[in-house]
This record gives sequence, structure tokens and C-alpha cells, in this order.
Amino acid sequence: MEKLSAIFSITYGNGFELNRLYETKDGINFISRTSKNNGVSSKVEKLIDVDPFKAGLITVSLGGSVLETFLQTSDFYTGYHIFCLSPKIKLSEKQKLFYCLCIRANKYRYSYGRQANKTLGEILIPSLNEIPGWVEKIQIPDMPSKNSLIDKAFALNTAKWKYFNYEEIFDIKKGKRLTKEDFIHGNIPFIGAIDSNNGYRDFIGQKPIHQSNTITINYNGSVGESFYQPNPFWASDDVNVLYPKFILNKYIAFFLVTLIKLEKFRFNYGRKWETRKMNKSRIKVPVDEIGNPDWEYMENYIKSLPYSASI
Repeated sequence: MEKLSAIFSITYGNGFELNRLYETKDGINFISRTSKNNGVSSKVEKLIDVDPFKAGLITVSLGGSVLETFLQTSDFYTGYHIFCLSPKIKLSEKQKLFYCLCIRANKYRYSYGRQANKTLGEILIPSLNEIPGWVEKIQIPDMPSKNSLIDKAFALNTAKWKYFNYEEIFDIKKGKRLTKEDFIHGNIPFIGAIDSNNGYRDFIGQKPIHQSNTITINYNGSVGESFYQPNPFWASDDVNVLYPKFILNKYIAFFLVTLIKLEKFRFNYGRKWETRKMNKSRIKVPVDEIGNPDWEYMENYIKSLPYSASI
């Protein structure tokens, strides 16, 4: 292990106030103490008399979201209480990202009242020789495209929508319990009653019991969480599976999942969304001229949204 200051030169950022700069969507990244969006809180016009920091440096927040650490892939300016780290040795992009994780792992040492401005350089991180071999083997995913599939805006006028019982448009089937004793590791998604990771709790070696192109809803645990399942899977007995009585695709599914999640407030651990209740529950969706669900509209609405080209 080595001190961070042995591997990186530490420089204080610009210390600019965003409200004194001119914001523009095509400008230079402005890095603040946020923990989101790689630290980028805005884009600003390039200053005539101040060159931005160069891409490839690492930024570390000293206050606010203390020790949030990001590799900057574009030139940037910074707000207050941001340090910029420049490697003293040659590092690959993956090695820099590894060091971001190492620095961020020290967040627990700091808080709003104990900032990192005087002690950042003393943090111990792995030396170059101690970086695990798997770091260079990791595949860094491409950035998703912001483009939409349809260059047209679709209005949402819910006053013209209509309610349908779930049983009118879905066949609802239950998941099945899988005990720890029977659990086999494999590559089949095991969907549990959780609220993240598309419901994937683990991967198992059993054969799937539910088909792809379906929607899962937790009736227990994180009740009301809903996900589109593009692959065959096993669902736990705390999960219900919606089999469409219409031609479903991922775009329609994402539209419906959003509506389903709006009903979460009606249920909790003590009031579960059991199959009997779910069949009689209602969902309000867009309809066509004759009052049937307008699946084409739902699909096109999702396709019109930014990032839909990356779905």
C-alpha cells in the first residue's frame, strides 16, 4: 500500500461559482460536489482567460458528498472543494477507475463536519504492483446513446385513458419457492421480491419455470416493484408473473411497468398484493378509437423518449 500522494499529484480545482458562469448545453463540463452524473452538474461556456482541466484527471469531492471520486473523460472546470488528481505514473483508464473505487472506499472516514482537504494525500491505496489482474480484463460498457427511435413528441392525456382489470389483459401466475437446500448455481435468472437489479437476486442451475417477454410484480417483500423480463427465469413464491393476452414487446412493457409501479402506495408488508387482489386490480392505460388498449401508442411513446435507441 502507498499514500495517495505517492501515486497522484493533488491540485485544488478552480473553485468557481456556477451562478457566475454562463451555462450552455454544448459547453465545458462543470464538476461540483454532487455524487451523481460523474460529478457533472452543468455545462458552461469556456472562459477566455482560464483553460479547463484536461480529460483523464480524477476529481475528488472534499465536502458535500465527501470523497465522491470520478474519472473525467472530457475537459472540465470545477466548483469549490474539488481536488484534481494527476497520475505521477502512467496509468490505463481501467487502472484509474480502480483507484477511483479505492478512494471512494474511504468515504466512511469523513462527513460534512470532517472533510478530506488536509488528509486526502495520506489515504492508503494499492501500489501499481498491487492492482489485481482482473482490473485490465473488465469490459467497460459503451455509453448509451441519447437518441430516440422516433423523432416525434407524444402527449400524455390521461383524461382519455380507460381502466382495465389486470385479468382482462394478463394471465397472472405465481412464482415457486426454491429452498437453500435445493439451490444450484448456474446462469438462469432467479427473480426475488427486491426493488433493484431488474429483480435478479441470483443465478441458478435449475430449469426456468417462466417464459421470457413477461412482467414480474412483487406481491411480498418490496411490494409493487415491477420489472420486464426479457429472458426465461425462475420467480420466487413472493413474485407474480404477468403473461400478456396481447402481443407484448419491451417498449410496451416499459410503459406498463411504469404504470404498475404507481400503485405501490396501495400495498405494504401487511397488505400484500396477492394474486386474487391483483386479478381484480385496475390499471389505467391509453385506448384507441373503439376503447381497446392502444398498444401501438404505448410503444411509440417509449420510442420517442431520449435514450430509447439504447433500450
